[in-house]
Amino acid sequence: MAGPGTWSLTRAALIILLLPRSLEECGRISSSASIIRLGDAITASCIINQNCSHLGPESQILWKLGAELQPGGRQQHLLDGTQISTITLPHINSPWTLLSCCLLWGDSLQILDQVELQAGYPPSTPHNLSCLMNLTTNSLTCQWEPGPDTHLSTNFTLKSFKSRGKCQTHEEAIPDCIPKDGQSRCSIPRKHLQLYQTMGIWVQAENALGTSVSSQLCLDPMDVVKLEPPTLWGLDPIPEVAPPKPGCLLLRWESWKLSAYIEQKCELRYQPQLGEDSWALVGPLPSRTLQYELCGLLPSTAYTLQMRCIRWPLPGHWSNWSPNLELSTPQQAPIVKLDTWWRQRQLDPRTVEVQLFWKPMPLEEERDQIQGYLVSWRPSGQAGAVLPLCNTTELNCTFHLPSVAWEVVLVAYNTAGTSHPTPVVFLESRGPPLGRLHTIALDPQSLWVGWEPPRPQPWGYVIEWSPGTTGPSSSHKSWKMEHNGSIAGTLLQENIRPFQLYEITVTPLYQDTMGPSQVIYAYSQEMAPSHAPELHLKHIGKTWAQLEWVPQAPELGKSPLTHYTIFWTNTQGQSFSTVLNASSHGFVLHGLEPASLYHVHLMAASQAGATNSTSLTLMTLALEVSELQILLGLFGLLILFTCLCGAARFCCRPRKNPLWPNVPDPAHSSLGSWVPTIMAEEVFQLPSLWDPSMPPITKITVLEEEEKKPGPWESSDSSGTRGLPTLVQAYVLQGDPRAPSIQPQSQPGTSDQVLYGRVLGSPTHPGPGHYIRCDSTQPLLGGLTPSPKSYENLWFQTSPVRTPEPLVPNQEDECVFGPLLDFPLLQGLQVHGMDGLGGF
Repeated sequence: MAGPGTWSLTRAALIILLLPRSLEECGRISSSASIIRLGDAITASCIINQNCSHLGPESQILWKLGAELQPGGRQQHLLDGTQISTITLPHINSPWTLLSCCLLWGDSLQILDQVELQAGYPPSTPHNLSCLMNLTTNSLTCQWEPGPDTHLSTNFTLKSFKSRGKCQTHEEAIPDCIPKDGQSRCSIPRKHLQLYQTMGIWVQAENALGTSVSSQLCLDPMDVVKLEPPTLWGLDPIPEVAPPKPGCLLLRWESWKLSAYIEQKCELRYQPQLGEDSWALVGPLPSRTLQYELCGLLPSTAYTLQMRCIRWPLPGHWSNWSPNLELSTPQQAPIVKLDTWWRQRQLDPRTVEVQLFWKPMPLEEERDQIQGYLVSWRPSGQAGAVLPLCNTTELNCTFHLPSVAWEVVLVAYNTAGTSHPTPVVFLESRGPPLGRLHTIALDPQSLWVGWEPPRPQPWGYVIEWSPGTTGPSSSHKSWKMEHNGSIAGTLLQENIRPFQLYEITVTPLYQDTMGPSQVIYAYSQEMAPSHAPELHLKHIGKTWAQLEWVPQAPELGKSPLTHYTIFWTNTQGQSFSTVLNASSHGFVLHGLEPASLYHVHLMAASQAGATNSTSLTLMTLALEVSELQILLGLFGLLILFTCLCGAARFCCRPRKNPLWPNVPDPAHSSLGSWVPTIMAEEVFQLPSLWDPSMPPITKITVLEEEEKKPGPWESSDSSGTRGLPTLVQAYVLQGDPRAPSIQPQSQPGTSDQVLYGRVLGSPTHPGPGHYIRCDSTQPLLGGLTPSPKSYENLWFQTSPVRTPEPLVPNQEDECVFGPLLDFPLLQGLQVHGMDGLGGF
């Protein structure tokens, strides 16, 4: 089956065969350049000769760059029938593309000619030129960095010449070295070199857009010699000659044979295979050495070692590191301290069973030095006799001893030897006991055990713990030893699981004895209550309900209860709650609504969590008919009482009489607070108001008279008296109006008299008015609505035809009229006529 590529080639061949023969050589493209700098412009022309003139003078020539049509072509017709189309492409942004000249032929484009366009950059200057003299290949190898890609075919050439001194003179050219394609290094064979003679070397880069050269390197080939790495191996120690030293390795190396005549120095580096330690360097080392002892290493540890060499003291380059050499240091006898503890059980009067425990406490960094443990006993009275009791790799051992035995010996061993023996003395319990023992669960994986140190102070403590279900003789107990006798507690973190009951035993250790063991049980983490007490309804009323419950017995592993919370919810979704002490066993819900449904549940809470009980649904009792009637009656009485209080307040409130005028009270008038106004055009020369010889003026009545005929009471003197006033204009009270008014009561035969004054004035006569002084014993008006005088109540003094009648003054007032300006308080009084009394 033909692939897509085969079908494309077939289609292209068919199109070429079907084109008219006259289009094969119809046009050609000429361009300003075929290789340009990336991003530059290019100009191209497409020329169609006269052989294609039968295609029509209006034939359209189009340009394509790659697969895209390019606008901007300028088409011209020459006199000889040739057609030319010229286009300028402002930017060429592709390293390689095709420029096509096309002819619009029918509904399709026919390609007349194509040219290949390349774009790139001139070569940059090569840098970091370096050379090495390789004695293995016997050639001078140089390498460099070519710089960024030019997108064009760039040729590099390594050029060199022989010279003297600092390469200032050019003696003999060395043939150019051409690297392989894509490589940035080249080797000059030994036949073109002259050792111990300087030479100049540089690199030249060249492409279609330009040429660049690197900086020149002047060197002697022997000064850049790079040696091959030496051969490194280890030596096994000979026990007969010298026993192996812990932490030491014996090494030997040999230089490369072709560089044996060259003076050189070497370096050794090593690192442990396990861990992330860095390389440690040792050197300089001589190149000719039979053996070398490397010490200061960790025992029983595998190391990786490497070595390299350099020409010395002459210049040169370091060789590569040698292949890895892996060696392990020999073991040493364990250097360890063993903490021990034991339990004894009497089997019979002559035999006792001992269960011995130990923990290694390495004094140096542990490197799997211990291979096993040996427990032995030396019977008393048998010199040199040692009986092994057990040889094990575990950390405990059980064996039988005679009842008279009181000491055994424990050692740790490996292939290099044994540790210092650790005596284990079985002490009797004769010391003082511990004080108060207590525990605290700090988190699910630890327990804090505390105690009160006894007196005298012990040198240490042994703490044992195991799950509560473990038997007393079980070997699965965990234990630790504290060597500080002054501490008052320790943290247990080994083999602690949450929600587990543990049996903890603490034993004090003294110099020659031990104290009795104290035991306590504790949970590593307590759980929340498994369930809450069940609620029961004891009694219920219309607005209350009494609940009770039976408290649960304490459970092992469960945190003690701290409080209860009761929740109740009505049918409207309103929730209520209250918190009770953990000792409560009942509660009364108050404030419930009659004949209502409630859902109640109880929550029991502790420090570890809370648990809810099952929900209890209850219905309060409904109100009886008699109770409902009593409530309605009380409500009605409340409404009636409210209405009576409102009516009484309304009736007792003072009201104005619409048929009786509101006559101002001179005793409570505010006229006395008026500030007298002195007119600019009138200046009254009046006696002082504070003159003690002036009688007190209490009441001033200003009246205006109407123009009418004089009454029978008017005087007929030449001063021209005026009629009596008909309207009251204003009241002025001398003194503070806010002071309480004290009405003097006139008694018969007393000489205290209250003087009244009435001022008469007329708006129609420009002259001064008259006033009337009255020496009367009648008391001042003290009520809110005093009885008006006959000349004050104007509504009852009119005739049937609404005509005012003349007012006749009361003869009992015994008033005498005088000049108006003689009245002292009229200094600031201005009479405006009838306008101010219209509403009286």
